[in-house]
Amino acid sequence: MELPRVILYQGQKEYVTRVGSLERTLPIVKVSEGLWIASIGEIVLGDIDFVEHAGSLLAKKIKQQCNPEVIIAPEAKAFPLAHVIARELGHKFFAAARKGVKGYMSGYISIEVQSITTAEKQRLILDDIDVLRVKGKKVCLLDDIVSTGGTMRALQAITEKAGGIPVCKAAIWLEGPWWNEKDLIYLTELPVFMSNELYEKSRKSLESIHFAV
Repeated sequence: MELPRVILYQGQKEYVTRVGSLERTLPIVKVSEGLWIASIGEIVLGDIDFVEHAGSLLAKKIKQQCNPEVIIAPEAKAFPLAHVIARELGHKFFAAARKGVKGYMSGYISIEVQSITTAEKQRLILDDIDVLRVKGKKVCLLDDIVSTGGTMRALQAITEKAGGIPVCKAAIWLEGPWWNEKDLIYLTELPVFMSNELYEKSRKSLESIHFAV
């Protein structure tokens, strides 16, 4: 069993991703023992042309496939993307899932989450205003990238806890071999880079899951 979206690490420094008509060169950075990723942080937070282009393309796919009433996105890299998509869908706001309690929050609900780029568990927080924004509404769960799926599952859990109705999941990139659900709306794929040792360990682990299912 070959792992999808995995490249053996051999000292690569950069990776070129193409989204629609745009190409961007991403630096490859180590995130844990034997694992490197192509870092998207600078383009999803600071590259206006890229975010506008990707957001417009993704909004069209979201509208065609699920046409939600509201978008929910996690802090912070997904916020610029959520802004563009909400605007393209004609929404006046999106729900912001924070990663910490802010002083202005009079009340909130929370869910624990851990992603590939965070060493420790974090929390997703919805304050009372955003709870009202998703309650009883058809909700699109949005992130800039989906890899292990930890953040996406936390978005679904907190949306349901707030009384929202998740109708689709969306991201610019599907990254690495871990996410195997078929319901993700995305624009392109992004590989991760593994050492030989981690590759073999991951392959055996995913094979065990596959045969168990």
